[in-house]
Amino acid sequence: MDINFFKKSIPTLTIMGLFSVFMIYAIYTLLTPEKRLPVYNPSDVNPRLVDESIIHIRRNHKVADFNLINQNGKTITQKDYKSKIYVADFFFTRCMTICPIMTNNIGKLQEIFKNDDDIMFLSHSVTPVIDSVSVLREYADKKGVIDSKWNITTGDKKHIYNLARKSYFAVLDEGDGGLQDFVHTENFVLVDKKQQIRGFYDGTDNEDIQRLISDIRILQNEFRD
Repeated sequence: MDINFFKKSIPTLTIMGLFSVFMIYAIYTLLTPEKRLPVYNPSDVNPRLVDESIIHIRRNHKVADFNLINQNGKTITQKDYKSKIYVADFFFTRCMTICPIMTNNIGKLQEIFKNDDDIMFLSHSVTPVIDSVSVLREYADKKGVIDSKWNITTGDKKHIYNLARKSYFAVLDEGDGGLQDFVHTENFVLVDKKQQIRGFYDGTDNEDIQRLISDIRILQNEFRD
């Protein structure tokens, strides 16, 4: 055959090849649904994590309004997290077991999303009487907290414990937020811009932290649509 025929055919074959690759990608994209995170309601969660009064709820669960005090003595409410994706956890400054690991991991998340205004963090002290504003300020400085991204909070104990049990489903044990009541959990809870729970993660587990990073980005894409 004429070699010139092959030379003339190369551009056509190249275009056809590129077109085929494009079509395969387009078909794959159309047939592969975009990953979305589940929305968790009380009925979707381990019953041991859910207060009996709300265990029957199957839809429209949202994190309740809160009123907390942060490391600067500022009152923190839902308004401070309006249109934000955030990670919530429960800790106390004197904890020497899981809390340092959890706090260090939120510090890593803070660094990853430092320049992303969509992402914030909210830590609740489970010993609010001990963890005063001055104690939280010292702790925040030690842990490299960026005040505009991460609120480390104290407040009324019953209010905080109700949030843990009735809003975030973060703890297995029961109680009324009284003097002898104590919650201790390694759970990180991912909350979307509509105050809906979208994921639970072990804040001491590196693989779960990587999953959390991935899920935050999935949520960001969802709320860009």
